[in-house]
Amino acid sequence: MDTRVCRLLKQEDIRIETLAVAEPGPGEVLLAVAAGGICGSDLHYYQHGGFGPIVVKEPIILGHEASGRVLAVGAGVSHVAPGDLVAINPSRPCGSCEYCEKGLPTHCLNMRFSGSAMRFPHEQGLFRDRIVVDAAQAVKVSREVSLAEAACSEPLAVCTHAHAMSGGTEGKRVLVTGSGPIGVLCAAIAAANGAAEVVVTDLQDFPLSKAAEMGATEVINTGSQADRFARFTEGKGYFDVAFDCSAASPAIASAIAALRPQGTLVQVGTGGSATIPLSMLVGKELSWQGTQRFLREDFEAAAEAISTRRVDVRPMITGAYPLEEADAAFKVAGDRSRAVKVHLTFAD
Repeated sequence: MDTRVCRLLKQEDIRIETLAVAEPGPGEVLLAVAAGGICGSDLHYYQHGGFGPIVVKEPIILGHEASGRVLAVGAGVSHVAPGDLVAINPSRPCGSCEYCEKGLPTHCLNMRFSGSAMRFPHEQGLFRDRIVVDAAQAVKVSREVSLAEAACSEPLAVCTHAHAMSGGTEGKRVLVTGSGPIGVLCAAIAAANGAAEVVVTDLQDFPLSKAAEMGATEVINTGSQADRFARFTEGKGYFDVAFDCSAASPAIASAIAALRPQGTLVQVGTGGSATIPLSMLVGKELSWQGTQRFLREDFEAAAEAISTRRVDVRPMITGAYPLEEADAAFKVAGDRSRAVKVHLTFAD
């Protein structure tokens, strides 16, 4: 059996190539991939050939957000069967290193993560028509939702983990800075967990409109509506919890200014370095909490939330392109004025 794959050779050079696919072995499943979301890291690989210290050094199949249908299972697999619909967990910690043994698999020293150039040889990704994966990576989803929705399980898992790191949002006033895919999902998960208010800020109106559809009680364009945000910084601040999903110094500073004393800032956005008002961070006794990817249980909780539409991800899916139009899909995905989450679709 052969499959088409979406392979990046170098900056802005995507090729659709063909590879052979083996039958699933013991503990493996063969999947027909249905939908794959283009993530910010995929965009960085495509636009710049990498980000920070992570550089594409060899051709790499992109993609770590995907869903599919089970075609066949290997020996010993019982939790899924042919015909089942699944979200694909791209994370494969080793289970035996120092951090895995301490219950911190997100910090695995030997992590294998689909579509990542962090390791060399690179870890090949999920953007292909057919793929064999470890059975544990296949997480069953409901037939009540589309496989496009199921493909959003990975970014929602990131936000589920971030929400857990925040200490919870029930009854709290929540700020989300940045309304890209992770920002709108952080807003949605906060709303689903009983936040009293969810305010989302950004510099682009289009993604803000999607945040409003996904649970935000108020959205503010801080470029054109800065006066509307000013009230949140009066006194010693307004919000109990903030999620920064931008990694931009001005946004982080605005979150610190708008948090109440002993509030929590969860740093979800990453990349580069930032200048922050340390005196305010210290003076208000704020907690600045980092968050990294997700645990297996976060992924399973995200797939369940999507399966039941406890979190409705449909508004954020703003485009879908067949695999053969991958180059066009990546160009649209990089335009925040008209895209939040763009999917590739694959041959059934």
